[in-house]
Amino acid sequence: MQSLILGIWIIQGFLMTVDEFYFHHKRGLKKWERVGHPIDTFLFLLCFVYTLTFPPSELLGFGILSILSTLIITKDEFIHTEECEGTENFLHAFLFILHPLALMGLFFAWKLQLNQIIMIQTGIIGSFMLYQIIFWNFIKRNYAKSPKS
Repeated sequence: MQSLILGIWIIQGFLMTVDEFYFHHKRGLKKWERVGHPIDTFLFLLCFVYTLTFPPSELLGFGILSILSTLIITKDEFIHTEECEGTENFLHAFLFILHPLALMGLFFAWKLQLNQIIMIQTGIIGSFMLYQIIFWNFIKRNYAKSPKS
């Protein structure tokens, strides 16, 4: 089970890296995405923090956060259809599939009390969120190219 959980997280992390460091850097991000992407990451991160804060018997809060996290990531799709090329949208489809699977993996890691693995992943996600905020909102604030360039 642990290998399956790690496998899903590694694949999701790899695809997020491609999305971020290839597609986003290639086209740049406008304000909606510069603000929205860290919000997506924050809600995902909250699911991990929740599992480190509460016992597995506190399932309702985890369920609510997981559903919110899964729904919020779709908010950008009307922008992505205008801003992204087809291959980036295709990658997003895979990320949409992996997102709830990653959260299911988190649920099982929580139940199995794999707290060290959860803490490492929480640190990775938190670091990525800080990168998103700092890079896109302070370093490359005005770095947005024309749609589908």
